[in-house]
Amino acid sequence: MDPQVPLDARVVRQRRSNPWHPAYQTTKQPSSGGIRHWRMPPATDQTHTLPHCRLPNPYCLSPLPSPMPQTSPQTKATDDAFATIPEILDELRNGRMVILTDDEDRENEGDIVLPAQFITPEAVTFMLSVARGYMCLSLTEADCDRLGLEPQSAVNSSVRGTPFTVSIDGHPKHGFTTGVSAQERAKTIQLAIDPNSQPSDFVKPGHINPLRSRDGGVLVRIGQTEGSLDLCRLAGLHPSAIIIEIMRDDGEMARVPDLVALCKEHNIKMCSVKQIIEHRLAEASLISRIDPVEGTKVNTPYGPFNLIAFRSVVDPMPHLALTVGDVGTLDPSGNPIETTDPTLVRVHRRDLLGDIFDDLSSGSDDTTSTGHMLRESMKMIQEEGRGAIVYLRPHGVGDALSQRLSRPFDHDTEDKPIQSISPAMLEIGTGSQILRALGVHNLKLITNSNTPYPQLEAFGLSISERVAVDG
Repeated sequence: MDPQVPLDARVVRQRRSNPWHPAYQTTKQPSSGGIRHWRMPPATDQTHTLPHCRLPNPYCLSPLPSPMPQTSPQTKATDDAFATIPEILDELRNGRMVILTDDEDRENEGDIVLPAQFITPEAVTFMLSVARGYMCLSLTEADCDRLGLEPQSAVNSSVRGTPFTVSIDGHPKHGFTTGVSAQERAKTIQLAIDPNSQPSDFVKPGHINPLRSRDGGVLVRIGQTEGSLDLCRLAGLHPSAIIIEIMRDDGEMARVPDLVALCKEHNIKMCSVKQIIEHRLAEASLISRIDPVEGTKVNTPYGPFNLIAFRSVVDPMPHLALTVGDVGTLDPSGNPIETTDPTLVRVHRRDLLGDIFDDLSSGSDDTTSTGHMLRESMKMIQEEGRGAIVYLRPHGVGDALSQRLSRPFDHDTEDKPIQSISPAMLEIGTGSQILRALGVHNLKLITNSNTPYPQLEAFGLSISERVAVDG
């Protein structure tokens, strides 16, 4: 940070000189009382500067887009409910908000997303008044570490494992007062994404709620936190985004039909996390086999398995697959032999205390341990003569084990993983990519959970049957 220049002066100066800062044009709309349609000013060169910092933008992977034509809401509103990913990226590059849902199912909820580099007090006011949800700032793991943003809770027991950090406001030395106004919230966000900012530039807690996005994005963890950052990266923007849940006038969460109406009313495009997954999978997978790629034979009390190890580009520690039959077999070119036949599958998130010592608090209830689920799955697959167990090493397993060991008998507050693909959806992307790499598409899923997983379709997977395990 430049201590000689007040923050307000720096922001004004950088807005005037920054080709990435949006220009605003207010268009009166009867239904909204006036919203802002955002467009990019014409570019003069291909070197972009992030807002509120003086460094070249390393995230812009393509030439600057042409300015979007200013059209009336009637002519710009889309006929289809969901835009394509390229259309969404054009919106984001031009400083426009978009809506992001988990998938196209009509019961899904949505968030308004805005690249953080385009935040203004007007944008804060619009998002709070129209969306009404909890405004958050999605950041990379590296930025959270740089700013010293520790987790909001030592044990994350939320249903979706939402990665909240401690909240922040800008420090009074930069002219901040309460931090709650739209002006000061925007300034806090601007300060947070400045690469020169340090932990000492903020106070905690505050009114901006950062989220720690997983490296690897939606291919590792499926959610709006990762989806919003993936969109910013794909658009060549700074990897940070403002997201806020959308509520209806009656206080209930807005569903897809409500979101479609909101898109038409406010001239906003919408996409799904599922679309982002499909778009990214078309480019590359994060999973690769570790030599020997064909696997190695292991003998267990339940019969022989072929052990195949996988590594993710975002995590060097391996995940394992135990296969029986032709599952995971490679063709002469080294590609997995694809099959659409129903395949008995268990996707198991490693839990050392549960898997080895049958700790009951590791299971989905207090009568079934993860170890029991694992052993029964191995028996069932051997009896079937064909199938696979994907054994996932959970993210941050060392910290999680330390937390478990610090209070091993505290069953009431223990975060009990859901016994199905990706407990709390934390590992669904990794597990799904491994199944694809094994050539499996049609799952007979060994689980005692009825949790739906519509996101699996984005990975080319489907669940044809759920097979329960007796306690």
